Amino acid sequence: MKNNFLRALKTTARVILFFFLIPDCSIAQEKGTLKKTPLSQPLVNHIYTADPSAHVFNGKIYIYPSHDFEAGVKEDDLGSHFAMKDYHILSMDSIGGKVTDHGVALDIKDIPWAGRQLWAPDAAYKNGAYYLYFPVKDKTDVFHIGVATSASPTGPFKAEKEPIKGSYSIDPCIFKDDDGSYYMYFGGIWGGQLQRWDNNQYHADAKLKTQNEEAILPRVAKLSADMKSFSEEVKPIRIVDTNGKTFLESNNDKRFFEAAWMHKYKGKYYFSYSTGDTHNICYAVGNSPYGPFTYKGIVLLPVEGWTNHHSIAEVKGKWYLFYHDVQLSGKTHLRNVKVTELKYNPDGSIQTINAYK
Repeated sequence: MKNNFLRALKTTARVILFFFLIPDCSIAQEKGTLKKTPLSQPLVNHIYTADPSAHVFNGKIYIYPSHDFEAGVKEDDLGSHFAMKDYHILSMDSIGGKVTDHGVALDIKDIPWAGRQLWAPDAAYKNGAYYLYFPVKDKTDVFHIGVATSASPTGPFKAEKEPIKGSYSIDPCIFKDDDGSYYMYFGGIWGGQLQRWDNNQYHADAKLKTQNEEAILPRVAKLSADMKSFSEEVKPIRIVDTNGKTFLESNNDKRFFEAAWMHKYKGKYYFSYSTGDTHNICYAVGNSPYGPFTYKGIVLLPVEGWTNHHSIAEVKGKWYLFYHDVQLSGKTHLRNVKVTELKYNPDGSIQTINAYK
């Protein structure tokens, strides 16, 4: 009788415990398995693409991305696992329309001076020719920026025999101003090697800035008429706070890391960029293509994956943000490009975008 009573008591206790604990366990399990709902879907899924530079040429949208693939390279802070070796160009007639992959537009084996790692490109058009600008390490493992030309926006592109003289680091962005001048914005710290360049001189043993030092600045140079060279010395770009002070390295949620982009809106120059290790896409506004640019806020919050890289383009009177995440692979170095609408407030500020609902 005593044993039966104890068994009944234990059973009752288990039932009570079940009803108290299961709801919490269910909630915890739900939280653990809950996946973010993406705001946008990948533009293509047959290859991995990243770092999308978008332009409208002759009324059609062209996207110049990096082409990710599994190279089997061990991951490190210098981005060695981003071992890209060619470019595929994408196009579409309208946002949301069919996306065409035009195949290999430029292969690393066809760049005479290239060593390895064909990273984020950009493109421009002038006088019947299309120009593809790309960063790649030379045969001594130093990043420079090259240029290739084509009669078609989709290539194939033929690379120049040497990199652009005076170029260095990564992430070229080509901006055409209203007066017809073209500028290249570029730079990236850590694996992008910008920290090795001081006053346009290379120092192989240079270190990253410490927390209380002024952050490393992005660069700009005006392009020559031939679009294949700089017409001036490379200059640093100041990104400042509302008091006109340049950010310190400790302000790593606002300071420049990589992924420079320039666009113009209502007469103002909008310089946007990635903060890298804090994963924001931020923007700053100025009155000159050379800056200084005053920090205004975040364009895009961190996406899934380590990198955050973007472009901004106007298409048929609306503005769009092109970006990437790792929805298809879940792996940092295998990314997919996306697009979503970008909106401005009446005062010219950009509404912050969360890539997930």
